Order: sequence, then structure tokens, then C-alpha cells
Amino acid sequence: LVNNAGTMADAPIDDYGEDEWDPVIDLNLKAPFFTLRKFLPLLRAGGTAERPASIINIGSVGALKVGPREVYAYQASKGAIHWLTKSLAKNLASDNITVNAIAPGFFESDMTVITDDAMRKMVESMVPRGRTGMAEDMAGAAIYLASRAGDYVMGGAVTVDGGVSFAR
Repeated sequence: LVNNAGTMADAPIDDYGEDEWDPVIDLNLKAPFFTLRKFLPLLRAGGTAERPASIINIGSVGALKVGPREVYAYQASKGAIHWLTKSLAKNLASDNITVNAIAPGFFESDMTVITDDAMRKMVESMVPRGRTGMAEDMAGAAIYLASRAGDYVMGGAVTVDGGVSFAR
């Protein structure tokens, strides 16, 4: 199961109300939890000691580093996903289910649109790798965590961010 949900609201703190907060928390935090609850019987039935079932939650580098935008609910929800991942990993290990997270950096999507060349240059200058993330970058991390090679990884957050989390 890959819980890949994300939305954000960007507003100054004085203007950040429940209309910004609630939809972000609902999609980024509540939806992954209740989705995994629905799939839990299948995950329990499919996992074995030799080949556990796998849950991968998509967190964010925004849970590891405060960025330039005022996206309070986004960072809170993704931070919560990282901690929820640890709690679930501890509690589901005996059911032969691994639980981990991936913390992506900047990937172009409907939520993170690069509007022009100047913006692309600015974004890429913040990434030590010098580019935005590509689908293959996320796929590689997910394949690893879902494969036999990742069976002993529990409660972790694999950072796939081109170095953003440690850059200035």
C-alpha cells in the first residue's frame, strides 16, 4: 500500500484559518490513516515472516526542514505522517507488515508547478543535485521499500530530495 496524498495551503499566519488548515490535514493525514485501516485485513493476510506486506507513506522534506513558504498545515501533516509511520511500524511488525515513509523534496506536480524559466533556475539552485526530482527517483525508493531488499527497514523515512534537507 502506498499512501500518496498531498495538498497544501500557503497563507500568512494572520490569514491562516480553518479553511486552509482542515482540508490539508484531512487529505494529508486522515486519508492515509483511514485508507490503511481499510486495507489492513488484506495486508495482514498477505504478509508472512519471510515476505512481509508493505505500507509506504509519502511524507515530505517539509517535515524535516522549514522552507520559505508559509504552509503550516502541510508541514504539520507531513511531520505527523513521519511519526505515524514509526508508530505503525512498531505496532504492525508482529503482523508481518513493514511501514516506512519516503520524504520527497521538490518534484513538479499539480501542487508544485514551475511557471517559468526564472522560477526553475531559482528552485534548481536550492537543490545540491541541481535539478528537481523525477518519477524514477521516487519509484526507485518505493520499489526498494516494497521489495525483499527493504524487508528489514522499519519506521524509517527515506529522503529523496537531491540534498535539499541538508542544504542551506
